[in-house]
Amino acid sequence: MARNELRPVVKLRSTAGTGYTYVTRKNRRNDPERMVLRKYDPVARQHVDFREER
Repeated sequence: MARNELRPVVKLRSTAGTGYTYVTRKNRRNDPERMVLRKYDPVARQHVDFREER
């Protein structure tokens, strides 16, 4: 059985410029635009915005 395309896997890349990424899933029906989450970047050692990349 194939994975559901309603909840695709997305990569979240740090806006601090460190190149650190998180991998998560999102619901396309509820969040059609690009996701932005504030998460911890261990390279920068602080919380920064992580934006969805395609």
